[in-house]
Amino acid sequence: MPTIKIPSPLRSYTNGQAEVSVQGSTVGAAMGDFIAIYPSLQPHLFNGKGELRPFVNLFLNSQDVRHMQGLDTPLAEEDRLMIVPSIAGGSEQVDHAALRTNQAFIIALSLLAFILNQPWLAGVVAGMMILGTILKVPAFGFIYRRIFRQLGWIKPEVLRDNPEPHRFAQGFGGLRWRRVWRPCSPEPAGWGGVWCGW
Repeated sequence: MPTIKIPSPLRSYTNGQAEVSVQGSTVGAAMGDFIAIYPSLQPHLFNGKGELRPFVNLFLNSQDVRHMQGLDTPLAEEDRLMIVPSIAGGSEQVDHAALRTNQAFIIALSLLAFILNQPWLAGVVAGMMILGTILKVPAFGFIYRRIFRQLGWIKPEVLRDNPEPHRFAQGFGGLRWRRVWRPCSPEPAGWGGVWCGW
């Protein structure tokens, strides 16, 4: 039987329940059963047309149903739905799994550039970090979204957080990494500048 994981802010409407079993062969049917059990949640999750409100994110296992077939997405018996409401104000919903994947790629590619003595690769990493900061996304987040999350290899870990410090760190790191791209510098000095933060 499919289950629905309920976030803390909504558990006051579910008698404190963190997870509820529901019936339904599609996401919409399962959510309908869920609302039938807890009708007071209806206005918080759906608009008058029966559509999910824009600030409500609904994940099926590891994928956002908006990127699937929406409420018509088929459900299997072992599937798990997770409601993730966006929160207005100074904090946002930040997927920390995406941040960790991004950091892992930055470190791995940077080490590879150092081991193979390929400054151009360090330049690519720096460029991606700066571009990601400008676009307000993790530099290598597309790999997480299109491969790891899509295949279910990494599950989202969406937490309330302020994304600005993460963006600043990525941009600052990108600006420091670009120092390795100095064709006129002696090789040891160039790499030393990267690792020592010159």
